[in-house]
Order: sequence, then C-alpha cells, then structure tokens
Amino acid sequence: MKETGFLLLTGYFILMLVLFKSVRSVSNTKLGFLLADRKIGWITAAFSLAATWVWAPSLFIASEKAYTSGWVGVVWFTVPNVLTLVLFAYFATWMRNKYPNGWTFSDYIREEFGHRTHSLYLVESFGLQILSFAVQLLAGATIMYKVTGMNFFAATVFLAVIPLTYSISKGLKASMITDHWQMVWIVIVLLVGLPFMFTNGGGAESLVKGLSGVSGDITSMFNGKGLGVTLAFGIPTTIGLLSGTFGDQMFWQRIFAVKQQHVKRSMLLAAAIFALVPISLAVFGFFAAGNGIVVSDTQLVNVAAVKAYAPSWFLWVFMVMILSGLISTVDSIICAVSSVSGHDLTIRIKKLQNYKPVDIARISMIIVAALAIGIANIPGIKILHLFLIYGTLRASVMLPTAFAIRGIRMSERGLFYGLLTSMLLGLPVFAIGKFSGDTLLIVVGSLFTILASGIISVSLPKRKLA
Repeated sequence: MKETGFLLLTGYFILMLVLFKSVRSVSNTKLGFLLADRKIGWITAAFSLAATWVWAPSLFIASEKAYTSGWVGVVWFTVPNVLTLVLFAYFATWMRNKYPNGWTFSDYIREEFGHRTHSLYLVESFGLQILSFAVQLLAGATIMYKVTGMNFFAATVFLAVIPLTYSISKGLKASMITDHWQMVWIVIVLLVGLPFMFTNGGGAESLVKGLSGVSGDITSMFNGKGLGVTLAFGIPTTIGLLSGTFGDQMFWQRIFAVKQQHVKRSMLLAAAIFALVPISLAVFGFFAAGNGIVVSDTQLVNVAAVKAYAPSWFLWVFMVMILSGLISTVDSIICAVSSVSGHDLTIRIKKLQNYKPVDIARISMIIVAALAIGIANIPGIKILHLFLIYGTLRASVMLPTAFAIRGIRMSERGLFYGLLTSMLLGLPVFAIGKFSGDTLLIVVGSLFTILASGIISVSLPKRKLA
C-alpha cells in the first residue's frame, strides 16, 4: 500500500507537469511572473478563485461537521463560505477600480498609511500563508498516510514540491490555468460520487436521519447541543470566513491579474462553482451519520463514506480529487507569497533592490514551503485548530481593509494600534479558549479580534502637533 501512495503522487506530479507544459510561455518580467500581465480571462479566473477557496477545510470539515454536528454545523460552514465570495465580488470590484494597477493590497496600505501599518499587514499576510500552507500539507499527508500507509513526512514534501515545481517556473499564470482544470475535475468527481451515496447509502431515509448528526440530537441552531455548535464553531468560523478573502493575498493577486472589467462576474461565478463542494461533501457526512458508521478520526469522514458506499476504484478517483483541491490551494499560496515578497519587500528593504524582483519571489517560495513542511510535521497538530487560528488572524484586518476600500476615514495611528490590539490580545484569547475548550473565550476572542481593529482605526484621532 505504501508503494500505491508513492505511485499516486508520482502520477499526479507527471499529470501536472504535462498540464504545465501546455501553459504558454509568460514574460519573465515582474508583471508577467506575479500578475500574468493582467490578462487572465473571467472563466479561468472564476475556476481558479473557486479552486483557491477549496482548501483543506472545505474538503474535510464539511463532511466532518455534517457527521458530528448535523445540518447546524453544515449551515455554519457552507453559508459563510459562499457569502464571503459574493460579498468580496463587490469589494474587489471597488478596489480594482480605485487601484487599477495595484500589486498587493498591503502595498495599497503602505501608500495610504505608511510603513508601520504596512508592516502589520505583512505580518498578517506571511503568517496566514505559512499556516494555510501547513494546513494543506497536513490534510493531504494525513489522508495519504491513513489510506495508503505512505510516510507522513514524505507525503508533505511531495505535496509541497508538486505545485512549487510549476509555480516557481511560470508564476501566477501556471497556477491559475492548473487551478482551472483541477476545479473542473473536483466538480466532476463529486457529481459522480453523489449517486453512489444515495444508491448504496440507504437513500433519502438515511440522509434525513443523518441531518441531526451521528448522535441524533442536533435539531436546532439555538438550543440544546446545536447552540453549542453555534457558539463554539459557528460564530468564530463565520468571522474567520467572512474575513477570509479580505486579508488574503491569494485573492487580491487574482483580482489584480484578471481583466479589470471582469472582476465581479469572476467572483460571482466562483461562488456558485465553490458551493457545490461543501454541499456535496456534507451529503457524504450525512449518510455516514445516518447509518451510524463509526469513524475514529472524524477528519476523514468523507473517506469513510466513500469506502462504505462507493466502488473500490472510486476511492482512488476521490483521492486524486482531494489532491487537486489541496494542491490548487498550495500553488495559490506559493504565488501569493511570491507577490508580496517580489513587490512589497523589494520596495521596503533596500538591500533587496539590488536583485531582480522575480528572483526574490522565487526564493521566498522555497523558504515558505520549507516552513510549512516543518509546521505540518509538528506532532499532534490538527487541521481544525490551524484553520481557526489563522482565520482569526485574518479577521484582524477585515474591517480596516473594508474601510480602506470604501474610503471610510481612518487615521494612521488608529489603524496601527487597532491592528496591534487585535493581533496581540484577540488572537491569544481565542487560542486559549480553543485549546482549553472554553466556549466563552472562543466567542470573546473572535469578536474582539474583528471588532477592535475596526473600532480603534476609526475612533483614534491623529496625534496633534505641539
């Protein structure tokens, strides 16, 4: 079985190289490498944006929450996910019209508010990308280890090297085109898999039974155990997801790369495409719950359902789908890091100005990949914990980002101290609550993180001159 895992990843690597070879050459200029010369069409952009949003949580948590928390958990995960992309369609359009030749959102902050607020946005951006990268590797390596017995560390290295190979060569254009076809594959596999669930999983009766979770007692969003799901999972997840695109260079990079007039339609189509993923995978979880399947590691409920109700060959097709979702996000992360390094850092750090921005971008890709591999291999680390932590970190910049786009007046002083307060106080409170299981601290930490930065940024006036 270990050899099977190795062969699967090797085969996927070869497939990606073939697809990569089909990508037309891009200019080796800064604009070509980081933003594909701003010539990406809206269909490719939509599929790429949807694939970028299909990260590990979408592939694993949708099924897990359906199984453990029933329809309540699924609603709290799916609705904010889709709503985020719809909301961002309008903000992204406003931003692109305001800053048509932008490179990164953090650079816009640098131009408008100066270096120290820009530094905090860089902390958020690099912290987010490294942790998000680690989540994808952790998820992919976990499923490879559980299903095939492949060495966990080797799997994380494979999963990092595959997208690094084509991204480091041709930059964003290679990432977006491979994303497009990976997303098409994801949709096809899910549409093929759903009939197996219904045919072999007991039909509508089992599905309805599974709506209340495997315990059968999740019946309301605001009472009983459903209230616990709402407080501990729903509220912090909604905050983390709604802020997801606002504080994430993966999305801003694509917004600055797509043709300006196509920004909104790209995002709205991406929302519709993406919605198929958590809804379909939640169905897998409902059937597992409705039939009372015992799953020792609830992160892998989707795999358990496939093993139980689909033909044996479909498991390998399903695993390729999982790899597609994870790797499409990993290459997006790698490119996002390259854009911040290749543009923002080369502007801020004088010594880097002696080097080509594309070279700096490529070096940063390798460094972040190595850091993510290290984090993913920390013993006992969980996908859900990392997801909620970096989601909360991302939430610290949501309101200031929205305010900046809409032209709501903020002082540099207010923005700086607002971000600092959210990061230094809100995130630790949330983390303590999550790891201790204290629901009150989880909710307080989440709300404080998103609100403090926004309130302070608009209420703290400029320092008066003596």
